[in-house]
Amino acid sequence: PLLGVLLLLLSSTYPLGSLSSNNAEGRGATYSRLGLSPRNSRERRRSAGDEHDLLASQLNMFVRTRTDSGKQLSDLEILEQVTVLNLDTGERVPLSIAEDKLPQCINPLSLHIMRLTSEYVSNSSLEKEKESDEESIDSKKSCAVTEEPGRVKRRTAAFKKFLGSTVKKTVHKAKTIAQEVSTHARHREDALEVVDEVCPTGEQYIKLKASNSHKGPYEFDCLQHVQDLEHVGPVWCMKFSQCGRLLATAGQDRVLRIWVLRNAYPYFLDLRSKYSEEKVSPTPSQESLVSQKSVDDPNVHFSEMNDRAPFMPKPFCTYSGHTSDLLDVAWSKNYFMLSSSMDKTVRLWHILRKECLCCFQHIDFVTAIAFHPKDDRFFLSGSLDGKLRLWNIPDKKVAVWNEVDGQSKLITAANFCQNGKFAVVGSYDGRCIFYTTDHLKYHTQIHVRSSRGKNSTGRKISGIEPMPGEDKILVTSNDSRIRLYDLRDLNLSCKYKGYVNTSSQIKASFSHDGKFIVSGSENQCIYIWKTHHDYSKFSSVRRDRNDFWEGVKVHNAVVTCAVFAPNPETIIRQIEEGNESNGSSNGYVLISADFNGSIKVFFNKTKPKHSSLPASALA
Repeated sequence: PLLGVLLLLLSSTYPLGSLSSNNAEGRGATYSRLGLSPRNSRERRRSAGDEHDLLASQLNMFVRTRTDSGKQLSDLEILEQVTVLNLDTGERVPLSIAEDKLPQCINPLSLHIMRLTSEYVSNSSLEKEKESDEESIDSKKSCAVTEEPGRVKRRTAAFKKFLGSTVKKTVHKAKTIAQEVSTHARHREDALEVVDEVCPTGEQYIKLKASNSHKGPYEFDCLQHVQDLEHVGPVWCMKFSQCGRLLATAGQDRVLRIWVLRNAYPYFLDLRSKYSEEKVSPTPSQESLVSQKSVDDPNVHFSEMNDRAPFMPKPFCTYSGHTSDLLDVAWSKNYFMLSSSMDKTVRLWHILRKECLCCFQHIDFVTAIAFHPKDDRFFLSGSLDGKLRLWNIPDKKVAVWNEVDGQSKLITAANFCQNGKFAVVGSYDGRCIFYTTDHLKYHTQIHVRSSRGKNSTGRKISGIEPMPGEDKILVTSNDSRIRLYDLRDLNLSCKYKGYVNTSSQIKASFSHDGKFIVSGSENQCIYIWKTHHDYSKFSSVRRDRNDFWEGVKVHNAVVTCAVFAPNPETIIRQIEEGNESNGSSNGYVLISADFNGSIKVFFNKTKPKHSSLPASALA
């Protein structure tokens, strides 16, 4: 049976013979389904046998089915010859163990959405349950029409279901793989290596890549890797506090970690000590007993650090309580934190408290959360149940809510824009829907899609970010495009491309001054664009298209998060303490995280205006 399945996957020309050659009953069901009537069972067997032999010979071009002596190989031996590449981790595993390995590497949110939308069903799921009404109706019809014995009837229904679903999914999967291979191939051809120089401190600058259309000058060819932070498992979300001195990270291991800048550590430690002396914290709830101070002895940790590391090597504190993957985090101005999870809850924390302060229950996964920018007693939550909720934290209840209209109601992104005047959600079918914040009344919507081509159908919105100081929003979607929309007329200001985002929850974000955009990517790279590229006066390139990216590959897995620090001057001054420099602390600090749990810290000094000098000339 396994050989038959392999034959089906490797050749769509003769799918029936490969599956039906094992028994006459299956062949009869197959021919009756197609309206074919072989003259007798002998011809039927001969025909199926010929097809099977032909397919077997085709299969031998890919894998060996027999030894040199002619002995038939077992299913396991055949499967071990075929390897599968896990694009998330770069690991190549035999097909025999792929079923156990690969599901663990899928973004769990994407996997859940696939199940909800019936876009992906594993073979084991097909055997255990009926995933669609269409398949259920089909099998009922087959049972009602035929008068074959019960055993044949069951096999016929199962075979029809297998053909109807597996072949369809196999073809779709093949097209998807071909498209992704084409995308990666185009990207490799489009990339141009820029620099590989040694900086004055003796460290090596990171090798920069850029699109062929980007001829320079380059803004991030001075990028330096200064620190690695330890995390457990994939990182799904990462966000700086508004002051820029604290960084929250969370993901698959269900723990919210708070990292503190080295020069801010004494301040927050003192703040926590004063709070403990003045007020005894309530008894922690059972689920948050793991939450504790992670940085206990500063002398030990300072001795472990290298001079250029901006963050303390261990988290300032960790918070446990969620029972499934964390999907999003948010900060208020006064150090309250929200975390949303696949356990269908949002939890409220504070930097000075060990325990969870409040738990807000939802009906489905909570994919996005955001504090109200003007009044942090309220926060917004978007869930896969299609409901957008504005919560009142002191009252611990929903103040107002609304439900997304349309065929696909799944909310996959949410945020505030225009300083809290509107709430905007992103949907699975590629819409950005705007609501007035006070009553969550529908205002308008944008269909995020191309006018033609393969991206003319809306794809999942994975991120929405307001642009600092302007009435614009940055929308990330699963068509590997990032779009900047002007909220005054809802027109597309610019579309950015170059990175790969076909199924992840990757979201792009701005630098603190709004001049640059950064994003992770499924091809293990970090991508950076100028928000407004400096086009030549004589260039015929469209001004609303930007493929002038700069990128670096420093990870060995999907880059799930990449953000700029909101207050880079403080960090750069700290990094350059003790080093001879020109006194300027202008530049950018970048943090990235990946599927393997690796978190990396980079900084890039700003070049003098209009300078196109190499990095080594800026010391």
